Amino acid sequence: MVAITGMVAQNGFIGTTGPEMWVPASAQAEPLRAFDDELGVTMPMKYFDPLGLGKDDDAATFRRRRIAEIKNGRVAMLACMGYIAPEYFRFPGYCSPSADLKFTDIPNGVAALSKMPAEGWAQIGVFIAFLELFPLRQEPDSAPGDAPGCGRLGIPWFFVAGRPGTVSDPAGSERSLNAELNNGRLAMVAITGMVAQNGFIGTTGPEMWLPASAQAGSLRAFDDELGVTMPMKYFDPLGLGKDDDAATFRRRRIAEIKNGRVAMLACMGYIAPEYFRFPGYCSPSADLKFTDIPT
Repeated sequence: MVAITGMVAQNGFIGTTGPEMWVPASAQAEPLRAFDDELGVTMPMKYFDPLGLGKDDDAATFRRRRIAEIKNGRVAMLACMGYIAPEYFRFPGYCSPSADLKFTDIPNGVAALSKMPAEGWAQIGVFIAFLELFPLRQEPDSAPGDAPGCGRLGIPWFFVAGRPGTVSDPAGSERSLNAELNNGRLAMVAITGMVAQNGFIGTTGPEMWLPASAQAGSLRAFDDELGVTMPMKYFDPLGLGKDDDAATFRRRRIAEIKNGRVAMLACMGYIAPEYFRFPGYCSPSADLKFTDIPT
């Protein structure tokens, strides 16, 4: 049911049920790309540019985009960890002694933005500027993302030993560099979803990740029914059945099974016509063949 909803929506946006619907044009056979031998060109997306922003890029523009992609990916990976870690660990002591504000008093997620004192934001801004201008600056003659103050695995030698970092080896570290790019891409999507979900649900706790029906000790009268499986357990993400009696639950379950069966057939019906069509006519009087009907 989720799949067919997404397929219809994606078909509506992209306007096709062909391969372009599933994988961007940059990943299809023989894409006309000048940068297919660059780092980050991996399956399943191959040349990762789902919106086609770089289809007319020259080498200089590609380098600028790649530097931005690596930097944003690194920030996004740290942001994802920063969204989760405060649920389980906080620094002891005060964030602002003058304001009597402890680290444990600052809420997680989006709500923290309004609680951080202005002086704290100023310190963060100065620190970021220091990193951008000195140890993490991008040299014009170095590989994208290769900062002079860091070494292998991003170890910040300027902090650890006060010495310059090592020079990146794109050939020897190809697997690690590809992994960094792909993890950064995933993290950018993830942090966008986490911020949006936090904004809708209003928390960064377990309720953000799983509906209340999947959490321990949920008061459900139907936890011994079929379909109560991990990770969702009692599947009711919108809480529509929280007050159901046995008769209402039975009606909802009948509808769920029926809709699920229709959705499974619909998913197959969306894909199969790309590879097989019935021969002959759908409507002889209208001279309409099965192959003339779009998918």
